[in-house]
Amino acid sequence: MAVTTSSREPCKCLLVIQDGIGDRPLEALGGMTPLEAASTPHMDTLIRQGSAGSIDIIAPGVTVGTDIGHLALFGQDVGDNRSRRGPLEAAGLGMILGPDEVALRCNFATVDDDLQILDRRSGRIRQGTDELAETVNQMRIADDVELVFRAATEHRAVLILRGEDLSEQISDSDPGSLDGAGKVLEVVPQTDHFSAKRTAQLVNKFVRESHRLLKEHPLNRRRLDKGELPANVVLTRGAGSCRTFDQLADKWGRRVGCVSGECTVLGIARLSGADTIVTSEMTANLDTNLMHKGEKAIEALRDHDLVYLHLKGCDVAGHDRQPERKKWFVEQTDLMVGEVLRELAGWKNLHFAFAGDHSTPCELGEHSSDPVPVFLSGENIPVDEVSTYGERRCAQGALGRIRCQQFLTRILDCLGV
Repeated sequence: MAVTTSSREPCKCLLVIQDGIGDRPLEALGGMTPLEAASTPHMDTLIRQGSAGSIDIIAPGVTVGTDIGHLALFGQDVGDNRSRRGPLEAAGLGMILGPDEVALRCNFATVDDDLQILDRRSGRIRQGTDELAETVNQMRIADDVELVFRAATEHRAVLILRGEDLSEQISDSDPGSLDGAGKVLEVVPQTDHFSAKRTAQLVNKFVRESHRLLKEHPLNRRRLDKGELPANVVLTRGAGSCRTFDQLADKWGRRVGCVSGECTVLGIARLSGADTIVTSEMTANLDTNLMHKGEKAIEALRDHDLVYLHLKGCDVAGHDRQPERKKWFVEQTDLMVGEVLRELAGWKNLHFAFAGDHSTPCELGEHSSDPVPVFLSGENIPVDEVSTYGERRCAQGALGRIRCQQFLTRILDCLGV
């Protein structure tokens, strides 16, 4: 990493979002959480130079998804805690919806001949999804509806339906069970309107046809020969149409950047008017190139006032119930933070914020309503007595237990907004 700075820097902030960072004490870690058990000397140095606390994304006791968590962190209205995730995923791929389009978030999944789900993520398939998507994209489900299907991050994909009389008011075909129990669900309309009924029928046809096209696909035959799960169906969820987003440059008067490899986060950033930085080395998984991400964050700070640096690994380990891997990823993140601090040494009016979009406890393997540990560090930030970064220590910090919007307001105060 190499950065050249002037002697007088404008006020800037690097906001590190550790997706799913919050957790619960685990017997396997001696009664500590993965964050508490991890060695984090560089984050601990920063926390000793600022104020710590805990945040609830919406309110105490409310569990949110990655979409709601990041909408809140990007200062967007989260309303009644409902989000249509399809358009966010589409935007993450650079596909901004028009007025006659509906987007759905999809998973490549593994089912048997009776459409019983064996694995919602097909073993987190990563290689060959573009080849599968090309086959699915050739599908035709109606003469007057255009279908666009593209692979996204790992097992994820995006489906866009384009035409008249389409609606987002439909249910999911994905049952959402972590362990994949249950069958593919029949999509049903959520209103009595003709457009909802029609769209539900079209999506059901799409899901059935995806299984027909994929179950004998050459890539899936190769996966079976290697003992891997075939990606032989597409599950759908989060149908949504276009919506209006606050543009952060207009709202805050500051230039915002986002470094991420995850489509939902990139989509929210793009729809919010933030500049996005993504490369092939950003995998949105535990094997992402953290040092590379740190380099890109430093580069972004040169000409942006607020830079979001999103890291997905803790969430992945939490979903997979792997506390040691979650602890390891925290420690690898801390090494990256140390390198960033060395390269940014001497910058003036620079602040650091650490947060998460939700908690993903390893014992649950799912998101929870547990508060997220956060801190804000830098010049003119009151210093409290918290000396290490962890859930229970942050709960004792001067920021207290606050809403996500209140924490974001503190960050914007540092930028003079």
